[in-house]
Parts: sequence; structure tokens; C-alpha cells
Amino acid sequence: MGCALSSPDVTSDPAVAEGRPCLALEGGLGSSKEARCLGNGGTLEPLQLSEAQKTLVRESWEVLHKDIVRVGIIVFIRLFETHPECKDAFFLFRDIEDLQQLQMNKELQAHGLRVMSFVEKSVARLDEEGKLELLAFELGRSHCRYRAPPKYYEYVGAQFIQAVRPILKEEWTPQVEKAWESLFRYLVATMRRGFYEEEKATEARQSLSAQKAGAASTPSKA
Repeated sequence: MGCALSSPDVTSDPAVAEGRPCLALEGGLGSSKEARCLGNGGTLEPLQLSEAQKTLVRESWEVLHKDIVRVGIIVFIRLFETHPECKDAFFLFRDIEDLQQLQMNKELQAHGLRVMSFVEKSVARLDEEGKLELLAFELGRSHCRYRAPPKYYEYVGAQFIQAVRPILKEEWTPQVEKAWESLFRYLVATMRRGFYEEEKATEARQSLSAQKAGAASTPSKA
């Protein structure tokens, strides 16, 4: 609740290499007891935000949106500080070691803005769970196509929360934090499900292709 933000209205990010990292929430924030495990490793989890929590998310996002580019940069700088292995997946700026220089990098700024755009679209769909689910599900599917496994989804949401605390100051309350945690938890679970379903479909296509190739290479009997 990180990557090529592939969804019905989010375009892919050229700054990310084949191992594209990701948007997600750190596992330490927990998971819902009502989440149902799927056979392929994903989870089907309902959006568990009350109307009051949705209001808190919307109100805090109105403040954060005014500085959306800065928020995106802070999130990824923190991500690379806490999980430096993630930077290796970004071929356009993975060799930049100086954090101040990295903050000024246009590709990093663009990628951070794409991730914040996904967050913005998620907030806008809080009352349309079907559309929100599709948005996150397709993002998970795209991560599978870019070979970014779910383990990479475990970081960005947590770094987002850490980054926005000092921006919202006294407006950041335990209630606001819990609301954002719930939203990211849902997004991560849905993305994970999209990833595994796409992985299963890909394996099926590859198996069928291999069978056809094998049949074509087998000489027919006279």
C-alpha cells in the first residue's frame, strides 16, 4: 500500500530495469485476519477502511498532494537507504552513490511521481472498491511481466508512512497512520494476487508453447 505502474490508466516507467522494484507495504505492518489465502500464494482481502478512515486518508492526501514530487523523492531516498539492494533494479540511476545527487536525478523524480500517481488514483477510488481492486490487481500483473517478485512489495508503503509523518506534523495522528496502513495492506494483498495469477497464466502459456514446439520437432511416421 513501487516499478512500472501498469494499470488501466497508469503507464510503465522506463527508469526501471528488468528486475523492476515496487510499490508495497512492509510485512511488519501485519496482515488482516480476514484475508483468505489463495492456492497460488495470493490473498483475497477486502478493503477494510471505515468511512471515518477514508475521510482521514483523503484529508491527509490533500495536504501531501501539494508537495507530491518531494514526497516521491523522499520515499525512494529512504527506500534506498534502508534497502539499498532495491536501487540495483533501476538501471538509469543505480550507479549514483551520492544521495544528494540522486535527489536531483530526473529519472528518480519521474519514478517517484509515478508511484505517487498510483497512490493518488487509489485514494480517488476509495468509494469504488471494484475499480480500486482492478487498479492494484493490474499493477501486480505488470510486476510479474517485469519479473519483480512480491518480496519487493514489502517496502514502499512503510517508507511512505515514515516520509509523510514530518510533513503532516501534528495532523499525523495514530488514527491517520492506521488508516494509511490499512489502505497499503489492501493494495499489497491485491497486487500480490495479481502477480501470482499472471505468473500462473504465464507458466501455462510457456508450457503450451513448449508442447507445440516439441510436437513440431518430432518427425512424423510414414
